[in-house]
Amino acid sequence: MTDADPSKSPIVKDIFRGKLETLENSSTAQQAAKKLRNSESTSLLIIDSRGDSIGIITERDLVRKICALHKRSSQIIVEEIMSSPIITVDLYSSLREAANEMIQHKVRHLLVLDRKRAYGIISANDFASYLKQNIDMDEVNATILESLLNI
Repeated sequence: MTDADPSKSPIVKDIFRGKLETLENSSTAQQAAKKLRNSESTSLLIIDSRGDSIGIITERDLVRKICALHKRSSQIIVEEIMSSPIITVDLYSSLREAANEMIQHKVRHLLVLDRKRAYGIISANDFASYLKQNIDMDEVNATILESLLNI
């Protein structure tokens, strides 16, 4: 369970649990894959030489843009395959707002900002974990059955 007050709508801070992993834009896709393998994250924030956030790369990007196309990961720079521009959400935004951003922009990862500074990345998996822990499936099933009976 989360620390969220059940009387309030849950916010991003309530379900966010990952630490922010970064990688420079001049790194190779192979370096990104190794960093992802050694972390608990499924995505990396790509930064430029000044440390500014410029994109996100995910395991899915590596599969679709490197492996599936038989490219050599050691020869592809992450800036070539990262997702950009970065879609963001505030740490104190509602989960509904965050989910709407994901749906609207068709992404599975959002950069979480706290006072306009990169704080972490929230993924669709974070939402699924939250729902698994906090949704009463008996209530959901009862609502579905009731709806079906009223058709």
